[in-house]
Amino acid sequence: MSNAAQAYARTSQTTSSPREIEAQALLKAARQLQEVQNNWQGPGKAMENALLFNRRLWSIFMSAAQADENPQSIEVRQNIANIGVFVMKQTVDMQLNPDPAKLKSLIDINCNLAAGLSGRG
Repeated sequence: MSNAAQAYARTSQTTSSPREIEAQALLKAARQLQEVQNNWQGPGKAMENALLFNRRLWSIFMSAAQADENPQSIEVRQNIANIGVFVMKQTVDMQLNPDPAKLKSLIDINCNLAAGLSGRG
């Protein structure tokens, strides 16, 4: 990466709000899942990597929702946890019985939450 690109990356990270960073991570996960769905040739490394990234992201969200220092209301935290459980179940189902149509719900969830976090929802 060039020095200019590195400087831009540092600046964008320091000027982005936590909500915007979360939205961008959700959109990245959605793009990866969408790419797998669009280029479906059966289960493979791309599917595994996309599901792994999404699962790790949702693990972070679920952990944050459970943290005592989380400033969100119990209702919001419970909703995040419930969506996270659904995402995990869908991921396992996709791994056991791969079908590109199953990716739609994961993509939609990530895109809708990203839009809400960015104030576009």
